[in-house]
Amino acid sequence: MAAAAVIFQIIRTGDFAAGGDMLFGAIEAGGTKFVCGMGTGPDNLKTVSVPTTTPESTIAEVIRFFQSSEEPLQSIGIGSFGPVDLHLGSPTYGFITSTPKTGWRDTDIRGAIAAAMEVPVGFDTDVNAAILGEARWGAAVGLRDSLYITVGTGIGGGALVGGSVLHGMLHPEMGHILIPHDRSADPFEGICPFHGDCLEGLASGPAIHSRWGIPPEELPADHSAWLLEAHYLALGLVSWICNLSPQRIILGGGVMQQSSLFPMIRSELPGLLNGYIQTHELSSGLDEYIVPPKLGGRAGILGALVLAEEALKQR
Repeated sequence: MAAAAVIFQIIRTGDFAAGGDMLFGAIEAGGTKFVCGMGTGPDNLKTVSVPTTTPESTIAEVIRFFQSSEEPLQSIGIGSFGPVDLHLGSPTYGFITSTPKTGWRDTDIRGAIAAAMEVPVGFDTDVNAAILGEARWGAAVGLRDSLYITVGTGIGGGALVGGSVLHGMLHPEMGHILIPHDRSADPFEGICPFHGDCLEGLASGPAIHSRWGIPPEELPADHSAWLLEAHYLALGLVSWICNLSPQRIILGGGVMQQSSLFPMIRSELPGLLNGYIQTHELSSGLDEYIVPPKLGGRAGILGALVLAEEALKQR
């Protein structure tokens, strides 16, 4: 956890914050697209989007983008979909490992970028990058314990615990927790190729599409899908609140663009907790406790800048 502690110090003090003539590269590697950026922070970050196709084609496009820079990059940060190997010294450090994303299993994404660009490359999960971005510039500024959950193509979570990004044995896979599934109310089997009806298998964007035959972005706000979605997400929040005790929970991702989900989740949560945890946040402060990302869709790419800074400092 030592490296993570350094990351928190950067967020808190800004003593190594981007400035002067430094230029950092950032990658938010997603299952649908790679967002690539160059800059130093929210005010000057310039980005492009590259469709996620094959590893060879996608990574080549990313490298071309960085090589087009007129200024030298000091370092690059990557926040990637996973699972990924985050352990320095591991023969597969920097790899996307057992992902269900077709063609991407065992891809050395960090190594390919580092070899082509010849600069330090920081590497973490996309959701860990997102919580770093929100902690530096967004909804988690000043908090030592906070949680970022993305609900989109998949479901994942990144946590700051005591000011450090939580890694542990691998890294948290919060979307794959098992939640109560009443098959009489919802006979849908789930779509996770590993677990079937884990949270991601029941409540991700593709799960909504598969269950209802309509993409989530096309479902009207009064569709019964959203009540079920709010219920499943609230069940997930109960587990994370009990296990991690975050000071704030940030819910992002494409599915959470349906803003009616926020009041439904906030409404459901107290009943599920049933008065067991007594805090201001859970009694009268839910509007400030369960929030959208202040950085919007840029949390991950901005967090990748933080990873780039850390890579440069640790070289």
